[in-house]
Amino acid sequence: MGLDIVLATRNKKKVEEIKRIVRDMPVTIYTLDDFPECPEVEEDGKTFDENAVKKARAVSKYTKMPALADDSGLEVYALNGAPGVLSARYVGGNANDKRNYEKLLNEMKSVKSEDRGARFVCCIALAFPDGKVETFIGYAEGRIGTEPKGSNGFGYDPVFYPKGHERTFAEMSDKGKDLLSHRGAALGRLYDFLRRGL
Repeated sequence: MGLDIVLATRNKKKVEEIKRIVRDMPVTIYTLDDFPECPEVEEDGKTFDENAVKKARAVSKYTKMPALADDSGLEVYALNGAPGVLSARYVGGNANDKRNYEKLLNEMKSVKSEDRGARFVCCIALAFPDGKVETFIGYAEGRIGTEPKGSNGFGYDPVFYPKGHERTFAEMSDKGKDLLSHRGAALGRLYDFLRRGL
């Protein structure tokens, strides 16, 4: 059974990654480029869950179609779970990927290698026009390096080594990362849900 879904994000790299992972699923993907008038949704939730559900509901209500939103980020154990939901705007208003991970590396300068554990978290919310929402969570455990490596991926990928691997997400192929990533895990759960026939 096919399903038309709008991706509730304007992050081009995230759209690319989601489209790549769902390409074998029974879905047709639309993006917010197809709905240029769709209003921005402020991500002011305290959890990934809250933000994903809020975005998916707002976009589904506006487009009158099922909407898929993802909120994801990095939780570093030595920093009590920071940057967490603030991952994309860790340095504040002028945030970009490089500034964010440079701040993180700076804050972890004195953290010993055995204490550099972290995990990526992804919460995907699928909202329907009738108000129903399903959520799917995925994790990728790993550790933070001491310098950026690799040029693939986005966000904190250049400083994150997934568990059991000696290459960062940014040093891996798209396919290699998808198999290990938090987003891949969450979308796998979505896939199981869709296969069961909604």
